[in-house]
Amino acid sequence: MSKKYTIRKGLNLPLFGDPIKELKASKFVSNYAIRPSEFIGLKPKLAVKVGDEVKAGQTILFDKKNERIKIPSPISGEISAIQRGPKRRLDQIVIRANEKCEYLNFGDKTALKKDEIKNKLLESGAWTLLKMRPYGCLANPDDSPKAIFINGMGSDPFASKPGFSLKGKEELFSRGLEVLKQLSDRTILSIAQDEKSDTLTNANDIEIHRFHGPHPSGNTSVHISRVSPLNKGEVIWTIAAQDVAIIGKLFESGELHLDRTIAAGGAGMKNPQYYLVRGGQSMKTFFSKETKEGNYRYISGSVLSGEDIGKEGYLGFLAKQVSVIPEGENTDFLGWVLPGFNKYSFSKAYFSWLFPNRKYNLTTKLHGEERAFVVTGQYDKVFPFDILPNQLLKSIWAEDIEKMEELGIYEIIPEDFALCEVICTSKQPLQEMVRKGLDILYNEMN
Repeated sequence: MSKKYTIRKGLNLPLFGDPIKELKASKFVSNYAIRPSEFIGLKPKLAVKVGDEVKAGQTILFDKKNERIKIPSPISGEISAIQRGPKRRLDQIVIRANEKCEYLNFGDKTALKKDEIKNKLLESGAWTLLKMRPYGCLANPDDSPKAIFINGMGSDPFASKPGFSLKGKEELFSRGLEVLKQLSDRTILSIAQDEKSDTLTNANDIEIHRFHGPHPSGNTSVHISRVSPLNKGEVIWTIAAQDVAIIGKLFESGELHLDRTIAAGGAGMKNPQYYLVRGGQSMKTFFSKETKEGNYRYISGSVLSGEDIGKEGYLGFLAKQVSVIPEGENTDFLGWVLPGFNKYSFSKAYFSWLFPNRKYNLTTKLHGEERAFVVTGQYDKVFPFDILPNQLLKSIWAEDIEKMEELGIYEIIPEDFALCEVICTSKQPLQEMVRKGLDILYNEMN
């Protein structure tokens, strides 16, 4: 019997462009890229050079601090470019794909001993699918987590629904669960209260918890805070439901297949729906064919916490959705003077609050500039944690490690402050601040 939780604080942004549950396969893509910046906690070192031929699953990068942690190639092909930034920072490795993908095989025998499982996940690069709390970075294979949390829901705008994304992968998901259960004494699956997919609701020998409420009810941090709160010195590993199926495929066939069913939504999409894609692929052809003409922001991930990759960018290695929304242009005539029946406002500054079910074509416009960090109490309305958000943010600003710990920084990651950032009167980059605070702690403790 699953336990149910209702999240009361939060906000569902009323955006146009929700994806319908129809699946379209992505056509052949010739270029892929791996960006080390996506892997929090990784100090990258190259394992390839320009001109090398690689297979899918072959190591492209590894961690200088722990050489067992490897970043695999999502495709087979030739290393066509290694791009660097300031101070020779490694920005991305570009791979020109073969038309027929060849996979490195890591053995198809299902290993159910803990050490064998860890070794196979590390050798194949599938270990990168696991994240750890605290810090929200790559999991440390030397840790013993008190639990593994599997996120089987999404509450972000245009979020993919795992129940639909896992269609056709039911057996692989079950196989992946069997593998993960050997890595911890406690395995927890979080799903939406109205979830009806048998793949998720009938998962065997694990804890199932149902969540209901506005965003961020689908964030893993919310699930952890309700089910098994994280204390100092404890470690929890997290993974997305689709990535469990990828692990299942690895232990069934010996091959690392990074194909995913992602949701593509937003006012800029011609037909918001689901697409079968592969992590790291070039989105140039996709955006040119599937999006409308105009000035849009192309985001790998959620509109709240995703990355602006531009119309010719590359999909995130672990991305589960794509969002395309209008860029904010020009200024509004008379601005705040008009009643704003067609403008959304969380604080009810416009009369649009009289129409609670209306949806809006929201843009990226900030409607103001960064200003003094004032205490308004607004964050508390959308922040469902037993944490004082303003005080925590100010302790991060001051780089006060003891205060950060006292105020609960171990319980959160940047995406948990995304809604606070949206409604922030001071226009502060809150997610960036939280990431900085977590990095300070991580460097101090490691």
